[in-house]
Amino acid sequence: MKTYLECYPCFLKQALSAARRAEGTEAQQLSVIRRVMKILNKLDASAIPPAIARLVHHAVREEISCPDPYREAKRKSTEQALALLPELRKLIDDSQDPMDTAIRLAIAGNIMDLGVMEDFGDLDQTIRRVLKQPFAIDHTEDLRKLLETSDHLLYLADNTGETVFDRALIERINIPVIYAVKGSPVLNDATEQDAIEAGLHEVATILSNGSDVPGTLLELCSTEFRDAFKNAPVIIAKGQGNYESLSDAVSKVFCLLQVKCPVIGEDIGAPTGSIICRRSYP
Repeated sequence: MKTYLECYPCFLKQALSAARRAEGTEAQQLSVIRRVMKILNKLDASAIPPAIARLVHHAVREEISCPDPYREAKRKSTEQALALLPELRKLIDDSQDPMDTAIRLAIAGNIMDLGVMEDFGDLDQTIRRVLKQPFAIDHTEDLRKLLETSDHLLYLADNTGETVFDRALIERINIPVIYAVKGSPVLNDATEQDAIEAGLHEVATILSNGSDVPGTLLELCSTEFRDAFKNAPVIIAKGQGNYESLSDAVSKVFCLLQVKCPVIGEDIGAPTGSIICRRSYP
């Protein structure tokens, strides 16, 4: 996905939010903003949002000397989501179509995104909404058919806390799952530590992608991850960052997300608040 003009002020807002989460002084916050403005000024017009966000968050961590500004927020998100896990499982067990419900719940968990919002709001309300609303883009039948004929799945994680919703879906998938996480902290995206705290190691093989991009840029990922991506017969890619970086990827990639900003909505062709299961078509 290309970078739209509306993305530029969003990067500045995101940088300030991260600097405050890192408990930077006012002077440090100002330094972050000035450094990010320089980054934006020098950008190549072809740069995509996840690549820019990576530079923005490098600036925050370096200016304030904080390796993970979202550490405490991630811990709380995992705790909050784990408290819901028994309910998620019951919703799936009691539904007429457990796989459809599990997919919807995984998408509901995508609301736990602190890159777009300071607070992701009421999870219970989001769950109720997503379980009822129609898909704006619905390639779930394609996904289900591929899951039935594939020998394993590569699952690209997004936000911490959302990981628990992913776990509920993975528990319903009858093939081995590789759960790919970020190589080091960026935003509230899940790392290996975050995935383990959510219990993903109990249902999947956790794989670091070796990158700190809030999305998936293969050229910045490890060889091990690139091999896993190449060899996977089917890939689930969670969230807006993965959509931004993989929207034109190979057709085995399915982007599961909620549309949480108008720019993504314009690009994907669906209004804010929509739920999406979109197969990529290069």
